[in-house]
Amino acid sequence: MIWKDKYLIGVPLIDEQHQELFRRVTDFVEVLRSRDEWEQKVDKVNETLEFMKVYVVTHFEDEEAYQREIGYPDLEKHKEIHNNMIQYVVNVAEAYEQEGFKEDLMQRFAGKLLAWLINHVAASDQKIADFANRKDVSGNDE
Repeated sequence: MIWKDKYLIGVPLIDEQHQELFRRVTDFVEVLRSRDEWEQKVDKVNETLEFMKVYVVTHFEDEEAYQREIGYPDLEKHKEIHNNMIQYVVNVAEAYEQEGFKEDLMQRFAGKLLAWLINHVAASDQKIADFANRKDVSGNDE
């Protein structure tokens, strides 16, 4: 798994969602890299694509709500990054359906998804944690 504890931002809900995203993307990449025929991969690919279309929106909404709650100054910039990723996922899903479930599109999608997830969580989301720590805002209500 590509998850590392250094990606934790200290907000249980957001950290759990990040871990779930990493799990799903890791599984997706492993399925695509398997030696199975494409026809054997399609169900898992379709499931992952449907999951991503819903889950990234939910996760981004929760993350943005936390940013509003702590007064994060770069919320709008962060939201734009999120919106661009949502649009990318939607565009890929549409192209995948229109082009007839092509494997090469999913291979490119998996690569971009993996790189984006690591870079976003390791860099952009860590800025939120740094800001919260500087403000001494705790994400733990428990």
